[in-house]
Amino acid sequence: MKIIFRTLAIILLFTSCKTYNLIDNKQGALDKEVFNYDANYQYKIRKDDKITISVAGEDELSVGSEYGIYNSNEVYGKWLLVDANGNIEVPKIGTINVLGKTIPELKQFLQVKLKQWLVFPVVDVKVLNKEIAILGEVRTPGTIQVDRDKNSLFEIISKTGGFDFYANLKSIKILRQDGDNVRVTNVDLTNSEDILNTNILLHPGDVVIVPSRKFKDFDKRVSSIIPFTTAVTAGAILLNFFKK
Repeated sequence: MKIIFRTLAIILLFTSCKTYNLIDNKQGALDKEVFNYDANYQYKIRKDDKITISVAGEDELSVGSEYGIYNSNEVYGKWLLVDANGNIEVPKIGTINVLGKTIPELKQFLQVKLKQWLVFPVVDVKVLNKEIAILGEVRTPGTIQVDRDKNSLFEIISKTGGFDFYANLKSIKILRQDGDNVRVTNVDLTNSEDILNTNILLHPGDVVIVPSRKFKDFDKRVSSIIPFTTAVTAGAILLNFFKK
């Protein structure tokens, strides 16, 4: 009899506890228009970006050159940091405001400037810190370095190793900086009829959040009360015992 009362108390405890998850909150406007496909989208340089400039055959005009024998990258610190005013200091050229420029725009600008010293300058520009963050119920959450401006949601998820067991595929959130505002949209991957819209293209700087299903917290509590069992097994034990 004591065991029955104890089991009832445990079940009542779990059913009375509600975990409020801000990520699961579906109230508020979702800015789906901001996430529509844009064939003309190009990444624009931002403050605190780390930029390398490669000028073929001209190491003294390069910073972290891709053409040199000892080309460098973000790890070794051979890059130009876009300061709070949106400026970088380029060898021989001096101070340049790059804020809001696309990579092709900056390359063209540098080519024109370098023609003062070179007949046909070959210039390459790279932003080292272009990345997409993915958090929550995936195998390896974190930041993923990307070279392209457009990356599919499924591709980025695959680079994390896929979803964990408790991933809530109905309520994946994507956050995107839009000027001074942060926009958010909800993606439901369980809707197979809307696959073209759910596999949206992500931009560098986007944040993907994969929340957990609500019973994750329940499973954790059950497995901690009933030792030597998995969460799923513990839940089955309680359910079967209660039915008897």
